[in-house]
Parts: sequence; structure tokens; C-alpha cells
Amino acid sequence: MPHILVVDDDREIRDLLGKFLGQHELRVTTAADGVEMKKALEDWNIDLIVLDLMLPGDDGLTLCRNLRAESDIPVIMLTAMGEDVDRIVGLEMGADDYIAKPFNPRELLARIKSVLRRAQAMPDRGAKPEGTAAGFAGWRLDMDKRELHAQDGVLVPLSGGEYDLLAVFISHPGRVLSRDQLLDLARGREAQPFDRSIDVQVSRLRRKIEDDPKEPSLIKTVRSGGYMFTPAVKFEGGENR
Repeated sequence: MPHILVVDDDREIRDLLGKFLGQHELRVTTAADGVEMKKALEDWNIDLIVLDLMLPGDDGLTLCRNLRAESDIPVIMLTAMGEDVDRIVGLEMGADDYIAKPFNPRELLARIKSVLRRAQAMPDRGAKPEGTAAGFAGWRLDMDKRELHAQDGVLVPLSGGEYDLLAVFISHPGRVLSRDQLLDLARGREAQPFDRSIDVQVSRLRRKIEDDPKEPSLIKTVRSGGYMFTPAVKFEGGENR
């Protein structure tokens, strides 16, 4: 029975979801804030987190970002704000899916099952690429520390979403990857109609690693195809590609 952690400061929502999801063969633990969330993660083996964006203390984005630094537990963000920018920021922090309040509990249940199904079908989702570090075009990505270093050794900060996306590109150099494939591999999530979060992440990643983001040479756009990572990749302690 999958164990779901619902983190929301609204007691009615916690009680509603606890009862509803429990009636559909899901085990549910609830938390009102980040402190209770942390304790629940220490006490239980959680399979998925339903995380509210607006919380007292650390908000959902902060909690999601911190979680991604040490765990690949799937996260579905809940929020009263439904604008694209909020959804994109949530996905950028590492959320697997996003649903705006007010929501139909049955829709949330369907999304939970979908995310769990995809996570279980991708056991290597959180796995590192070959070796402990990868070099490409003068750059070095440390997979143990999740850190990107420029040719001069300067540390270039990456968000959780940017790191996951770069790790996927490094693992598949020279291959054309569609937006759906990138979402699937990086976040274990199906693309929604008109979903352009991958385009946003690619644009942000290009601004960090390309000499000229407007004329990219490392992450090429393939018309009607998706994106291709062009440089050769050399792994430390693993197979080169």
C-alpha cells in the first residue's frame, strides 16, 4: 500500500485527503508544516508527497528544493495560485506535478497514481550518470555533490530542475530527445498539453553553459524533434560517450 504524505496547513484539506485517499488503498500521513513533514520523513518510508505551496515557515518551494538535494521522493504541488509562472517555478524546484486549488480529489488521486506508476516504472530515475563526475566542453559536473564547475573552476549554481535536465543530457549525448522524453527522464512526469516547462529549463540552462545562449552550440534545438546535447562526454570512473 503506497504511503502518501499530505503537507498542508489547512486542517480540513488534511482531513479530507486523509479520508478520501485512505478509501482508495493508499496509506496517508499528514503534516501541517515543514517541521512536521521532516519528522514524518524520518519516521516513515514515504512514497509520494502532496505538498502545499503556501505554508507557515518554509514554503512549499523551499521544502521541495531542500528535499531534492537529498531525495527523489515524487512531489505533487498544491497551490491556490494557478498561473503558469507558479507552476513553472514549482517544477523548476523539482516537483513532479502540479494541481491548483480548488481541486477535485478524484483528479488528485488520478495524478498520484500516475506519478507513482511512472516512478515505479523508472527505477533508475534518481540514478547518477556513469561515474562520479562528467566533463564536457570544458565543464565538469560533479554528480556526488550535484555541482557544476566552469573551465576556470568557478562553481555555477544549478536549480534542482536544471541539474536533473543536464544529467539527462549528459547521459544521452548526441541523441535527439523530445520534450516528452526529457520530462519523463528528468522528472518522471508526463507532459501536459501546451506544457513548455522544459523549454523554460533549457533556456535557463543555456544561459549558464553556452557562450552565446541565442546561438547555442551545446544544446541544439531540433525542429519538430526536441533537443540534442552535442559535446562528447568524458566520465570519471565510468564509460565515456
